[in-house]
Amino acid sequence: MLAGIVSEKIDQLAAFQNFVILPLTMLSGVFYSIHSLPPFWRELSHANPFFYMIDGFRYGFFGAADIAPGVSLALVGAAFVAVASVCLLLLKSGYKLRT
Repeated sequence: MLAGIVSEKIDQLAAFQNFVILPLTMLSGVFYSIHSLPPFWRELSHANPFFYMIDGFRYGFFGAADIAPGVSLALVGAAFVAVASVCLLLLKSGYKLRT
């Protein structure tokens, strides 16, 4: 929703998906466990909020996770609250809304 609020054209929305969402998803451990990464990249993966969502799904399906499920749930919840708050503030302020 945030990308939709900020984008002016459909191309910008597609660019957000292609250059932000997709790389963050693919670099979050979808196809590998982060324990196979070198220490620097393993720590960098912890800065990716998509990692915690993927890890939560992995725990739900397989019962195995790289991070404690409670930590993943808390961080995903905090990211949701942050992004939802920004979206609500932008909508409330009337940012890019036509009257």
